[in-house]
Amino acid sequence: MPSGKRGNFPLGTPVLDAARQLGVYVESVCGGRATCGRCQIEVQEGNFAKHKIVSSNDHISPKGPKEERYERVKGLPDGRRLSCSATIQGDLVVDVPQDTIINAQTIRKAAVDRHIERNPAIQLCFVEVDEPDMHKPLGDLDRLKVVLEHDWGFKNLQVAHHLLADVQKILRKGEWGVTASIHRDPEAEQPTIIALWPGLKNEAYGIACDIGSTTIAIHLVSLLSGRIVASSGTSNPQIRFGEDLMSRVSYVMMNPDGREAMTVAVRQAINELTDKVCTEAGVDRHDILDSVFVANPIMHHLFLGIDPTELGQAPFALAVSGAVHCAASDLALDFNQGARTYLLPCIAGHVGADAAGATLSEGPYRQDKMMLLVDVGTNAEIVLGNRNRVVAASSPTGPAFEGAEISSGQRAAPGAIERVRIDPATLEPKFRVIGSELWSDEDGFAESVADIGVTGICGSAIIEVVAEMYLSGIISEDGVVDGAMAERSARILPNGRTFSYLLHDGTPRITVTQNDIRAIQLAKSALYAGVKLLMEKQGVDHVDTISFAGAFGSFIDPKYAMVLGLIPDCDLSDVKAVGNAAGTGALMALLSRDHRREIESTVQKIEKIETALEPKFQEHFVHAMALPNKVDPFPKLAEQVTLPPRKVLADAAAEGGGGRRRGREGRRGRE
Repeated sequence: MPSGKRGNFPLGTPVLDAARQLGVYVESVCGGRATCGRCQIEVQEGNFAKHKIVSSNDHISPKGPKEERYERVKGLPDGRRLSCSATIQGDLVVDVPQDTIINAQTIRKAAVDRHIERNPAIQLCFVEVDEPDMHKPLGDLDRLKVVLEHDWGFKNLQVAHHLLADVQKILRKGEWGVTASIHRDPEAEQPTIIALWPGLKNEAYGIACDIGSTTIAIHLVSLLSGRIVASSGTSNPQIRFGEDLMSRVSYVMMNPDGREAMTVAVRQAINELTDKVCTEAGVDRHDILDSVFVANPIMHHLFLGIDPTELGQAPFALAVSGAVHCAASDLALDFNQGARTYLLPCIAGHVGADAAGATLSEGPYRQDKMMLLVDVGTNAEIVLGNRNRVVAASSPTGPAFEGAEISSGQRAAPGAIERVRIDPATLEPKFRVIGSELWSDEDGFAESVADIGVTGICGSAIIEVVAEMYLSGIISEDGVVDGAMAERSARILPNGRTFSYLLHDGTPRITVTQNDIRAIQLAKSALYAGVKLLMEKQGVDHVDTISFAGAFGSFIDPKYAMVLGLIPDCDLSDVKAVGNAAGTGALMALLSRDHRREIESTVQKIEKIETALEPKFQEHFVHAMALPNKVDPFPKLAEQVTLPPRKVLADAAAEGGGGRRRGREGRRGRE
C-alpha cells in the first residue's frame, strides 16, 4: 500500500525484493546492508476482507543483528521496519510510508499534486570492496567494478575519467566501503560511474530548469525521494541583448561575439540560481548529479553554445532536434564534476523543448478529448491533439502580452496593475495591483500601496482592460476607441487623431492608448490564427479543453482571454491554467528515464505546421483582429458573458487613426 499491488512470494523473501518484483519503488542505497535506512516500511495488522488475508507482525521476521544495529545507532520510528532485512513469513499488508522524505513519491509543485513514478538516471550504490591481495593482482578500480556487478547487477561499467586519479584514495578513506553514483541513460550506452564517495552517501540531487526567453525557473530536487527541496527564478539576462527572440538572433548576426556573450550570460544565471536554491535548502551544489533543461529553440541553441542564426530565416533549421545528452561540465555548469545534463527534444524550428516538456506534462496524446495546449510568451507555442493525432505550431505574438510595446506596460512586479474591471454604465474603472489584496475602490487601498505605488500595467491586466473596454462599449469590435464616448466620461481622452482611456490618474498617469490596443490585437490575432490552422489540420471546428501553460498563462482569466479572442470558443469550465507545464515536464524527465523515452517517441510522431508557409494564415489573422472574431461564433462564451452589440468604427487605421468619428452600430446577432 498505497499502490495496492499484490503478489505471492516464497517464505523468506525480503520485503524489499517483493516490492521490486511488484514494481513498487522502495529506495535502497546500501544494497540491503541495513545502513542507509531508506527502505522503511510498516506492517498493517488485522483482517483485511478486501484482500482476503489476515496481516500480522507475526508474519514478518524478527529484527536481526543488522536491523537492531541500525535502530540502536540511528533509530527507527515505532512500527517501522527495514524492508531489506525483514523477510516474509506469512500474509502481509505492507505500507510504504509517504510522510517522510525517505519514502515520499509525490511531487508537489505550487498547488498541483503530481505523482511521478521514479526511475531516475542516477542510482547510488553502496558496496564493500575486497582489499588488495598480492595473490590476486586486480586493480582497485577493477575490484570495485566486480563488486558492483555482483551486488547491483551492473555489467561492463564505464568510469568517468576524472575519477581515475582519486579512486584509490577514496577506497582507503572509506576503509573499502564506498558509495558509487551510476549514470544509466541513455539506455543504448553502457552505465557509467560518475561519482564516488568514501562510506555511505545517502543523498543525491538534480536540477530541473526551464530557460524561457524572459525568465529562467529552476527546481532543486532530491533524486532519491523525488521531493522538490527548493525553487527559484530570475529574469533571463539575455534581455539586454534583445527583448524578443528574433532581436537576439539579429544581435548574433550583427555582433561577432554576440553568441558567446549570450551563452555565457545564460549559463552564469543558471549557476547563480543554483547557488540560491542550494543555499536555501542547505545542499552542497557538488551533490547535484543530474540536470534536465527545457527551452525554446533559440534559447536551447544559445544555452548549448550553438549559433541560432539559421533559426532566424527559412527553413528555420535546427542544428540538433533530438534529445541531447552531455556532461554538465561541458556547459560550464558548476555541479558535481561527473554530473550529467539532458535536454528534451525540440519539436520544430520554433516549437522547442519547452513545448515538448509541456506536452509530456499535459499529455494530449494520452487522452481522447481534443486538447489545445498554449504557452503564451514572446513566441506562442501551440499543440493541439488527442491520442489519435497531435499537431504543433508557433505564432509570433511578440512581447506585448508581457508589457513591452505597451505605453504603460511593465513586467509583473509590485505596483503593477494585474486585474481591471470597468463599470459599463459609468465607465469608471477599479483595479488591483501586485502587492495589495484590495481593489482600488476599497477603503485602505491608498495606504496598502503607499510603499509600492501604482506603476504600470502587467500582462494579465492588459488582456483584462482591453476586454473590459470592449464589453463596456469604449472600443468597437475592430478595436477603435470610440471618441463619442467622451461625452459620457472624462476618462476618454483625445490623443492626437485618436483617443485613449485613463485607467489611473496618478503618478505616473496610466492610460490605454489606441496604439496599445493595436499591439494587443496584433499579438492575439497571431496566436488565434495559429490555433485556427491547427484546427483545420485536425478537421475540427471546436476544441474540448484548453490548457494555458507558462507563468503568464497562470494569471490569465480564461473569460477575458476568450472575450479578447485569444483562444477559440470553449466551455469556460474546460479552460484551465496549468502553470509552468514545461518545467513540470523537465521534472518528469529528471525523475524518470521512462518519461524521457516517452517524450522522445512522442515528438517523432507530432506533425509540425509552419505558419509562415500556410496561405490561410493571413486570412485567419485578419478575421482575428476583431473582438472576439470577425467570423467565428462564440456561443459558449455568450452563455457566460453579455457581449455588446456589434459596432464598427469605419475610420479605424493600423495606427489608430480616425477614431473620433462615431461609427455605425448594428445589432447583428451572434450565432
